[in-house]
Amino acid sequence: MAVEDGGVAATSVRFSAADEGWMQRALALAALAGEQGEVPVGAVLVAADGRVLGEGSNRPIASSDPTQHAEIVALRAACAAAGNYRLPGATLYVTLEPCVMCMGAMLHARLARVVYGAADPKTGACGGVIDVPAEPSLNHQTRVEGGLLAAACGQCLREFFRARRRAARRAAAAALVGPGTPAGLPDEGAGSGG
Repeated sequence: MAVEDGGVAATSVRFSAADEGWMQRALALAALAGEQGEVPVGAVLVAADGRVLGEGSNRPIASSDPTQHAEIVALRAACAAAGNYRLPGATLYVTLEPCVMCMGAMLHARLARVVYGAADPKTGACGGVIDVPAEPSLNHQTRVEGGLLAAACGQCLREFFRARRRAARRAAAAALVGPGTPAGLPDEGAGSGG
């Protein structure tokens, strides 16, 4: 995989306009997750004929369930609607490279294809850390393509974590100053030490 500016992996795959449209939808779902305080990851599961089978955004915090990743939420919705745990011919679009848990579920669902946006160098299971779908001994092979709208997907995550760090610094500063101090704490970057 080649690496774009900002350390986001990309492949030499040519994506279609439909692929880009589905990833834009996944980005909108990621934004909703971020607004709810969840890590902003969104997923859309699409049938071979272009019908949406399921959608999801991250919910592990709100649900107190570590399995509620965007991909799993979309898979559960699609499988429930289909009345089947297998979704042959389907493509899942997700804004972040899937983890081992999610990639395992997608393999069990017999998806034809997974398309992700930003690479995940910490928990990515499609080449970021390990490459689960490349394992030749698996009884099902799912095609994985990464780097679709990688810059936008990566930016969504960076902005979310930047805002979280800023809020944590403000909370820490407010705790150090104590009650009764003026609410107008300096903004990030003001003064020395930024």
